[in-house]
Amino acid sequence: MKNFLFFFIYLSFFLNSCNQNLNNTPNFILILSDDQGWSGTSVQMSEDINSSKSNYFETPSLKKLSSSGMRFSRGYSAAPVCSPSRYSIQFGQTPARLNMIRVGMNTSHIDHENPNTIPKILKKINPNYVTAHFGKWHINTDPGELGYDIHDGKNGNKEGKFINDKSQWKNEFSEDPKNIFSLSNKAIDFIEKQNELGKPFYLQVSHYAVHTNIVSKEKTFKKYQNKKKSLVTDNPGFAAMNENLDEGIGMILEKIEELNLSNNTYIIYTSDNGSVPTIPARRFYKKSINFPLSRGKWDAMEGGIRVPFIVSGPGIEASESKVPVVGYDLLPTIIDLANPKFIPTENIDGGSFKNILFSKGKGVVNRNYEGLIFHVPYENKIALNRAHSSIIQNNFKLIKYRDNNEINLFDLDSDIFEEIDISKLNPEISSSLEFLLDNYLKEVRSLKWKEGINWKNVEINKINSFY
Repeated sequence: MKNFLFFFIYLSFFLNSCNQNLNNTPNFILILSDDQGWSGTSVQMSEDINSSKSNYFETPSLKKLSSSGMRFSRGYSAAPVCSPSRYSIQFGQTPARLNMIRVGMNTSHIDHENPNTIPKILKKINPNYVTAHFGKWHINTDPGELGYDIHDGKNGNKEGKFINDKSQWKNEFSEDPKNIFSLSNKAIDFIEKQNELGKPFYLQVSHYAVHTNIVSKEKTFKKYQNKKKSLVTDNPGFAAMNENLDEGIGMILEKIEELNLSNNTYIIYTSDNGSVPTIPARRFYKKSINFPLSRGKWDAMEGGIRVPFIVSGPGIEASESKVPVVGYDLLPTIIDLANPKFIPTENIDGGSFKNILFSKGKGVVNRNYEGLIFHVPYENKIALNRAHSSIIQNNFKLIKYRDNNEINLFDLDSDIFEEIDISKLNPEISSSLEFLLDNYLKEVRSLKWKEGINWKNVEINKINSFY
């Protein structure tokens, strides 16, 4: 009888402990902006670089988020264009491995039923997780196939009122510009419902802003029309759209505080790629709206891939980390925060930066492969118009052009604008990084540049051009 009583008490304790673990499972909110540059907010991303924030744009909600979280001054998107970087976040893999390197690709070669997506792994950790995606998806399958319980569809740019003609550069007005406030309300409804049910959640809100067309509230636009410009690239319509986006973000942050969820909710903010360098006009392309970074969207130069990157949540102090992190680090980091035993080990390129979040920004990210890899194996006439790949390791960045194997090496600590090629002065570093880059592309059998092929709307397996 005593043994039975002891067993019953032990079993009750064990089950109660399991239930507590389930109830304490953290919530996650990933807010993804579209085409927002590193210096495109009023948050100074690097304490050493005054121009890493805008003196013209006003984003008070992001400033509030950063004041309670960690800014990654070397936060990167996985690609300089949206679809590849969005795929990369979900699978924790580089676009090079996924062979998803541009918008408009045929994706029949991608395993969309892969069990290792953020929402699917979270559900393995705790079946009570409810997962949702709202906004711009731009992945060539239904969000439900990747594990999202609730979503608003397989949305692309057109759902964000994008029109691919000259009208995209004109200022337009709306009380719900780029669906900012309707998306925030969807997110709030979801959060409230899960809170009522006592369910842990993963929520991704993927905004259509600040991708063109340039749409804002008229009142906000007039404010910036009357505001003194700091730079020749300061654009009142674009600034107004950024502020309206920030308003929508503020709605979600306020709801988290109102429901007392801050002590168990991690909030991640980043962008799918850098800003379009032709805002407000093409003549500013070189020293673009992304300054102090070079170039912008479409190129693997810093302006195309270095983006705002802020993480806030329980145990994270207000600070800056100079450790390079990238979009495909998000999957292993989120899983590590939920339960490190479930981090996938095979075919994952990202590494968890959890230790950095709780060490005042110090430490290293352990990945299966050295360096951050970026791969643009096609020519883009509105950008560099040269196929190229890039690798970043510590403060060094190597770019390799595929048409003639030209190498450029930059020291990002002293040359963030990528003006001074130091490859000939540092042949050993150049050779080492080139080897790491090409060896990785060969190992994952990535797409190889081939003259005349832009990889758009073609089945890649019918074209024999792999490393």
